[in-house]
Amino acid sequence: MKIAQYYENDRLRLGQIEDDVLIPMDFPGTMMDFITSPSPWKAEGQPQPLERIRFAPPVQTPSKIIAIGLNYLDHIQESKGETPKIPLLFSKFPNSLIGHREVITWQIGVTKKVDFEAELAVIIGKKVSQGEKTEGMEAIFGYACANDVSARDLQFADGQWVRGKSLDTFCPLGPWIVTTDHIRDPHALRIRCLLNDQIMQDSNTGNMIFRLPDLVAFLSNHFTLLPGDVILTGTPSGVGAFRSPSIYLKDGDKVVVEIQDIGKLENSCRAR
Repeated sequence: MKIAQYYENDRLRLGQIEDDVLIPMDFPGTMMDFITSPSPWKAEGQPQPLERIRFAPPVQTPSKIIAIGLNYLDHIQESKGETPKIPLLFSKFPNSLIGHREVITWQIGVTKKVDFEAELAVIIGKKVSQGEKTEGMEAIFGYACANDVSARDLQFADGQWVRGKSLDTFCPLGPWIVTTDHIRDPHALRIRCLLNDQIMQDSNTGNMIFRLPDLVAFLSNHFTLLPGDVILTGTPSGVGAFRSPSIYLKDGDKVVVEIQDIGKLENSCRAR
Protein backbone atom coordinates (compact mmCIF):
# COMPACT_ATOMS: atom_id res chain seq x y z
CA MET A 1 0.00 0.00 0.00
CA LYS A 2 1.15 3.53 -0.80
CA ILE A 3 -0.22 6.04 1.69
CA ALA A 4 0.15 9.80 1.29
CA GLN A 5 -0.58 12.64 3.64
CA TYR A 6 -1.94 15.71 1.91
CA TYR A 7 -3.74 18.99 2.47
CA GLU A 8 -7.43 19.45 1.77
CA ASN A 9 -7.57 23.21 2.19
CA ASP A 10 -5.66 23.46 5.48
CA ARG A 11 -6.75 20.08 6.85
CA LEU A 12 -4.41 17.11 6.81
CA ARG A 13 -5.87 14.01 5.22
CA LEU A 14 -4.66 10.58 4.16
CA GLY A 15 -5.01 9.02 0.76
CA GLN A 16 -4.08 5.77 -0.94
CA ILE A 17 -2.05 6.00 -4.15
CA GLU A 18 -3.23 3.86 -7.06
CA ASP A 19 -1.33 4.37 -10.30
CA ASP A 20 -1.62 8.10 -11.07
CA VAL A 21 -4.47 8.99 -8.69
CA LEU A 22 -4.99 9.49 -4.97
CA ILE A 23 -8.08 7.97 -3.37
CA PRO A 24 -9.03 9.78 -0.14
CA MET A 25 -9.30 7.67 2.99
CA ASP A 26 -12.05 8.17 5.52
CA PHE A 27 -9.60 8.18 8.40
CA PRO A 28 -10.11 10.76 11.17
CA GLY A 29 -6.47 11.36 12.09
CA THR A 30 -3.00 11.96 10.73
CA MET A 31 -0.37 9.50 9.52
CA MET A 32 1.01 9.33 13.05
CA ASP A 33 -2.41 8.10 14.20
CA PHE A 34 -2.75 5.74 11.25
CA ILE A 35 0.54 3.99 11.94
CA THR A 36 -0.71 2.84 15.34
CA SER A 37 -4.36 2.32 14.37
CA PRO A 38 -5.46 -1.30 14.98
CA SER A 39 -8.39 -1.12 12.55
CA PRO A 40 -8.18 -1.60 8.79
CA TRP A 41 -9.17 1.50 6.81
CA LYS A 42 -10.19 1.68 3.20
CA ALA A 43 -9.83 4.31 0.51
CA GLU A 44 -13.36 5.08 -0.60
CA GLY A 45 -13.37 8.69 -1.79
CA GLN A 46 -13.38 10.18 -5.27
CA PRO A 47 -10.05 9.55 -7.04
CA GLN A 48 -8.00 12.69 -7.63
CA PRO A 49 -5.16 13.17 -10.15
CA LEU A 50 -1.79 13.37 -8.42
CA GLU A 51 -0.89 16.62 -10.15
CA ARG A 52 -3.71 18.32 -8.25
CA ILE A 53 -2.62 17.07 -4.83
CA ARG A 54 -0.83 19.35 -2.38
CA PHE A 55 1.34 16.85 -0.57
CA ALA A 56 2.43 17.13 3.05
CA PRO A 57 5.38 15.26 4.54
CA PRO A 58 4.23 11.67 5.18
CA VAL A 59 4.90 12.25 8.88
CA GLN A 60 5.12 15.70 10.43
CA THR A 61 5.78 15.27 14.13
CA PRO A 62 8.13 12.33 14.63
CA SER A 63 9.82 12.17 18.00
CA LYS A 64 13.11 11.63 16.18
CA ILE A 65 14.71 11.96 12.77
CA ILE A 66 17.87 9.86 12.95
CA ALA A 67 20.34 10.00 10.10
CA ILE A 68 23.14 7.56 9.34
CA GLY A 69 26.39 9.03 8.05
CA LEU A 70 28.89 7.29 5.79
CA ASN A 71 26.78 4.19 5.15
CA TYR A 72 27.83 3.64 1.52
CA LEU A 73 31.42 2.69 0.76
CA ASP A 74 31.55 4.74 -2.45
CA HIS A 75 30.45 7.86 -0.53
CA ILE A 76 33.16 7.22 2.08
CA GLN A 77 35.72 7.00 -0.71
CA GLU A 78 34.63 10.22 -2.40
CA SER A 79 34.66 12.10 0.92
CA LYS A 80 38.00 10.56 1.92
CA GLY A 81 36.44 9.39 5.16
CA GLU A 82 37.07 6.31 7.25
CA THR A 83 34.70 3.34 7.24
CA PRO A 84 32.84 3.43 10.56
CA LYS A 85 32.98 0.36 12.79
CA ILE A 86 29.53 1.14 14.19
CA PRO A 87 26.77 3.29 12.64
CA LEU A 88 27.62 6.99 12.62
CA LEU A 89 24.59 8.94 13.88
CA PHE A 90 23.35 12.50 13.71
CA SER A 91 19.96 14.18 13.99
CA LYS A 92 17.75 16.34 11.84
CA PHE A 93 15.01 18.30 13.58
CA PRO A 94 11.30 18.04 12.60
CA ASN A 95 11.29 21.68 11.49
CA SER A 96 13.35 20.51 8.51
CA LEU A 97 10.54 18.34 7.12
CA ILE A 98 8.77 19.30 3.90
CA GLY A 99 6.75 17.28 1.43
CA HIS A 100 6.76 16.42 -2.26
CA ARG A 101 6.82 19.52 -4.49
CA GLU A 102 7.39 21.87 -1.55
CA VAL A 103 10.29 24.32 -1.74
CA ILE A 104 13.75 23.95 -0.22
CA THR A 105 14.66 27.45 0.97
CA TRP A 106 17.70 29.03 2.59
CA GLN A 107 19.11 32.44 3.39
CA ILE A 108 22.30 33.24 1.52
CA GLY A 109 23.50 35.12 4.59
CA VAL A 110 23.43 31.80 6.48
CA THR A 111 24.72 29.31 3.90
CA LYS A 112 26.08 29.41 0.38
CA LYS A 113 26.90 25.71 -0.02
CA VAL A 114 23.66 23.72 -0.04
CA ASP A 115 24.05 20.10 -1.10
CA PHE A 116 21.74 17.19 -1.99
CA GLU A 117 21.78 13.61 -0.66
CA ALA A 118 19.37 10.94 -1.92
CA GLU A 119 18.41 8.52 0.85
CA LEU A 120 16.04 5.67 1.62
CA ALA A 121 13.93 6.67 4.63
CA VAL A 122 12.59 4.09 7.08
CA ILE A 123 9.41 4.86 9.03
CA ILE A 124 9.11 3.01 12.34
CA GLY A 125 5.77 1.32 12.98
CA LYS A 126 5.90 0.23 16.61
CA LYS A 127 7.71 0.96 19.84
CA VAL A 128 10.97 -0.95 20.06
CA SER A 129 13.53 -0.88 22.85
CA GLN A 130 16.63 -3.05 23.11
CA GLY A 131 15.53 -4.90 20.00
CA GLU A 132 17.36 -7.85 18.52
CA LYS A 133 18.55 -7.96 14.93
CA THR A 134 15.86 -10.54 14.17
CA GLU A 135 13.19 -8.03 15.26
CA GLY A 136 14.47 -5.16 13.16
CA MET A 137 12.33 -5.59 10.08
CA GLU A 138 9.19 -6.23 12.13
CA ALA A 139 9.46 -2.76 13.63
CA ILE A 140 9.32 -1.01 10.25
CA PHE A 141 6.03 0.40 8.97
CA GLY A 142 7.26 1.46 5.55
CA TYR A 143 9.66 3.38 3.34
CA ALA A 144 9.87 6.77 1.65
CA CYS A 145 12.27 8.84 -0.41
CA ALA A 146 14.29 11.45 1.44
CA ASN A 147 16.74 14.22 0.63
CA ASP A 148 19.25 14.90 3.39
CA VAL A 149 19.84 18.50 2.31
CA SER A 150 23.06 19.77 3.86
CA ALA A 151 24.61 23.20 4.37
CA ARG A 152 28.20 22.08 3.84
CA ASP A 153 29.82 25.33 4.97
CA LEU A 154 28.01 25.07 8.31
CA GLN A 155 28.59 21.33 8.61
CA PHE A 156 32.32 21.52 7.98
CA ALA A 157 32.81 24.68 10.05
CA ASP A 158 31.16 23.18 13.12
CA GLY A 159 32.97 19.88 13.20
CA GLN A 160 29.60 18.28 13.91
CA TRP A 161 26.63 18.01 11.63
CA VAL A 162 23.38 18.98 13.34
CA ARG A 163 23.23 22.70 12.48
CA GLY A 164 24.11 22.21 8.83
CA LYS A 165 21.57 19.39 8.49
CA SER A 166 18.59 20.89 10.34
CA LEU A 167 17.81 24.21 8.71
CA ASP A 168 14.14 24.74 7.91
CA THR A 169 13.05 22.74 4.79
CA PHE A 170 16.27 20.66 4.77
CA CYS A 171 14.53 17.27 5.02
CA PRO A 172 12.22 16.69 2.06
CA LEU A 173 10.35 13.41 2.64
CA GLY A 174 7.83 11.55 0.52
CA PRO A 175 6.05 11.60 -1.73
CA TRP A 176 4.28 8.88 0.27
CA ILE A 177 5.01 5.87 2.46
CA VAL A 178 5.17 2.45 0.85
CA THR A 179 4.34 -0.21 3.43
CA THR A 180 6.75 -3.08 3.95
CA ASP A 181 4.47 -5.68 2.36
CA HIS A 182 4.93 -3.95 -1.00
CA ILE A 183 8.75 -3.93 -0.93
CA ARG A 184 10.17 -7.39 -1.41
CA ASP A 185 13.75 -6.46 -0.52
CA PRO A 186 14.65 -2.93 0.67
CA HIS A 187 18.30 -3.78 0.04
CA ALA A 188 17.82 -4.22 -3.70
CA LEU A 189 16.43 -0.85 -4.82
CA ARG A 190 17.96 1.50 -7.36
CA ILE A 191 18.42 4.96 -5.82
CA ARG A 192 19.11 8.10 -7.82
CA CYS A 193 19.30 11.86 -7.47
CA LEU A 194 18.72 14.15 -10.44
CA LEU A 195 19.52 17.85 -10.48
CA ASN A 196 17.76 19.76 -13.24
CA ASP A 197 17.21 16.41 -15.00
CA GLN A 198 20.93 15.50 -14.84
CA ILE A 199 21.78 12.29 -12.96
CA MET A 200 24.06 13.09 -10.01
CA GLN A 201 23.74 9.94 -7.90
CA ASP A 202 22.96 6.46 -9.19
CA SER A 203 23.41 3.47 -6.91
CA ASN A 204 21.61 0.64 -5.15
CA THR A 205 20.51 0.24 -1.54
CA GLY A 206 22.28 -3.11 -1.57
CA ASN A 207 25.50 -1.12 -1.18
CA MET A 208 24.68 -0.08 2.39
CA ILE A 209 27.32 -1.01 4.94
CA PHE A 210 24.88 -1.27 7.87
CA ARG A 211 21.58 -2.80 6.76
CA LEU A 212 18.15 -2.13 8.16
CA PRO A 213 17.89 -4.94 10.76
CA ASP A 214 21.30 -3.95 12.11
CA LEU A 215 20.38 -0.27 12.23
CA VAL A 216 17.07 -0.78 14.02
CA ALA A 217 18.69 -3.09 16.57
CA PHE A 218 21.64 -0.77 17.13
CA LEU A 219 19.50 2.34 17.54
CA SER A 220 16.89 0.71 19.78
CA ASN A 221 19.59 -0.54 22.11
CA HIS A 222 20.60 3.05 22.80
CA PHE A 223 17.23 4.84 22.77
CA THR A 224 13.64 3.76 22.32
CA LEU A 225 12.26 4.02 18.80
CA LEU A 226 8.64 5.15 18.59
CA PRO A 227 5.98 4.87 15.87
CA GLY A 228 6.54 7.54 13.25
CA ASP A 229 10.26 7.92 13.93
CA VAL A 230 12.28 8.40 10.74
CA ILE A 231 15.64 6.81 9.96
CA LEU A 232 17.60 8.19 7.00
CA THR A 233 19.82 5.32 5.97
CA GLY A 234 22.69 7.13 4.26
CA THR A 235 23.57 8.39 0.81
CA PRO A 236 25.69 6.96 -2.02
CA SER A 237 28.40 8.76 -3.97
CA GLY A 238 27.79 11.69 -6.28
CA VAL A 239 26.92 14.45 -3.82
CA GLY A 240 27.84 17.96 -4.88
CA ALA A 241 30.47 18.84 -2.30
CA PHE A 242 32.97 16.21 -3.40
CA ARG A 243 32.73 16.78 -7.13
CA SER A 244 35.45 18.66 -8.98
CA PRO A 245 34.40 21.41 -9.19
CA SER A 246 31.80 21.23 -6.43
CA ILE A 247 28.14 21.59 -7.43
CA TYR A 248 25.74 23.20 -4.97
CA LEU A 249 22.03 23.87 -5.17
CA LYS A 250 21.05 27.32 -6.38
CA ASP A 251 17.94 29.41 -6.70
CA GLY A 252 15.54 27.92 -9.25
CA ASP A 253 17.00 24.41 -9.25
CA LYS A 254 14.84 21.28 -9.29
CA VAL A 255 16.08 18.25 -7.41
CA VAL A 256 14.56 14.76 -7.61
CA VAL A 257 15.19 11.72 -5.42
CA GLU A 258 14.00 8.54 -7.11
CA ILE A 259 13.91 5.10 -5.49
CA GLN A 260 12.78 1.98 -7.31
CA ASP A 261 9.30 0.74 -6.30
CA ILE A 262 8.78 3.75 -4.02
CA GLY A 263 8.51 6.86 -6.17
CA LYS A 264 9.97 10.25 -7.04
CA LEU A 265 10.37 13.05 -4.52
CA GLU A 266 10.59 16.39 -6.32
CA ASN A 267 11.48 19.76 -4.82
CA SER A 268 12.41 23.14 -6.19
CA CYS A 269 14.94 25.49 -4.58
CA ARG A 270 14.77 29.11 -3.51
CA ALA A 271 17.66 31.15 -2.09
CA ARG A 272 16.65 34.35 -0.33
